[in-house]
Amino acid sequence: MYIAAEEGGNILIPPLSEIIVGLVAFGVLLFLLVKFVFPRMEAMYQARVEAIEGGIKRAEAAQAEANQLLEQYKAQLAEARTDAARIRDDARADAEGIRQDVLAKAREESDRIIAAGKEQLAAERATIVRELRAEVGTLAVDLASKIVGESLADEARRKGTVERFLSDLESSGAR
Repeated sequence: MYIAAEEGGNILIPPLSEIIVGLVAFGVLLFLLVKFVFPRMEAMYQARVEAIEGGIKRAEAAQAEANQLLEQYKAQLAEARTDAARIRDDARADAEGIRQDVLAKAREESDRIIAAGKEQLAAERATIVRELRAEVGTLAVDLASKIVGESLADEARRKGTVERFLSDLESSGAR
């Protein structure tokens, strides 16, 4: 360079030998890049594109599967809710049936207790009436003996008198 400047040539234009050596070196470099580097870069680029597209396809497939599973889950959930509502309704119906059975049994027991109480009252009333009749009869005979002044100690007489008195008493009570 210094030589070209000293000889009087243009300092901005390089000598022809340097241009030829530069062109040959550029050609060799271009050949090596086209032959070895660019195919590898293209293969890496294609592998990367395929990996990305494969990832997108896998993601779409996973999304579709997730949507399908979500629909299945929703269907199962709806079925479970329906089953739960049916079970709840069955339980309510069973509870109502049990309640009706318990009420019916309670009514039967209540009716039985009332009937037994009425029978017991009727029996006690009959017993009391019998006791009162005997007592009233005895009192009436004693009173009549004192009034009449004669002894009514004879059992047959006493019984007849008591029966007549009670009959009169019942007929006057019926009026």
